[in-house]
Amino acid sequence: MIIGDLSARLAAVRGRLIIELSRAVTDWGGQVPEDPGVAELADLLEDAAATLRTITSSTRAELAGAVGHLRAADRLGGLLPAVTLWHLRQALQRSAPLPDPGGPATVPG
Repeated sequence: MIIGDLSARLAAVRGRLIIELSRAVTDWGGQVPEDPGVAELADLLEDAAATLRTITSSTRAELAGAVGHLRAADRLGGLLPAVTLWHLRQALQRSAPLPDPGGPATVPG
């Protein structure tokens, strides 16, 4: 069954991306609950970015972009799995801790 196999693979990729995004949110100072949803991760990342004092405006913009991609993935839900995965990957890339020339990237406010 090709569709069943594809669905299982996409679900596995989605699960791995959620785990990686949870780690990224934790790196930014968020407290991630067990088995978070995409909307929850967006809220946590947004809150973490808002409380950080020593990040550059470009880093803040990247984090805002990550939150936007998470919100888009949440709105899509399971309707378009490949597009949802793209948004999750974009969020992960944008939320990867970036070095801050002014100090540590993960200093909570």
